[in-house]
Amino acid sequence: MQKPRIVLIDDHRILLDAIKGVVEPEFEVVGKFEDARTALDECPGLNPDIIVLDIGMPDMNGISAAKHFKQVLPKAKLVFLTMNRDLDIASEAFRLGAVGYVLKTAAASDLIHCIREILRGGYYASPVLTEGIVGSFVRAFKTMKSSHNLTVRQRDVLQLLAEGMSMKQVANRLNITPRTVAFHKYTMMEQLNIKSNAELMAFAASHLPSPS
Repeated sequence: MQKPRIVLIDDHRILLDAIKGVVEPEFEVVGKFEDARTALDECPGLNPDIIVLDIGMPDMNGISAAKHFKQVLPKAKLVFLTMNRDLDIASEAFRLGAVGYVLKTAAASDLIHCIREILRGGYYASPVLTEGIVGSFVRAFKTMKSSHNLTVRQRDVLQLLAEGMSMKQVANRLNITPRTVAFHKYTMMEQLNIKSNAELMAFAASHLPSPS
């Protein structure tokens, strides 16, 4: 029986080798990449069953890459392997089509459990995130039909940005980090195919209620 084919994407070469050591020999690693753009170019020829990728990568982050992977390799299953525990980011990952979200701080066996589960058609998130969260992610995001359907957190961020707040001020208001605010902003721009702050503010003006 042919082993499931896996591609690994992480900007740390040592970690790539370590991940490969964890998943082999049960699965076949057919590609290792240190940046998402190169992986996007080469993965179609590798025909992977599963793509394991980090979120925090330079040039193109894993969330943005996921959207493109779902276009060029719609049958490949996406698994995020990351240090990021932010549940907003985890929910965005699942909304964009991920089926697994594994923390790098978890035991190595966590990734193996994840891959086995998604190959059976399921979903997986590291239990340390929160028990039972995967089901709620899937139910919520399978109902979203349009790219204009922003998450509640995205709408909160966009509303405050549209009111003229800086990313730091938005972070303080929502009790999240400025990095998370930036993540939501640029994910919205990618999701809505918006190229500038001016376009984003125009979208907010036409799609969000006016502040009272």
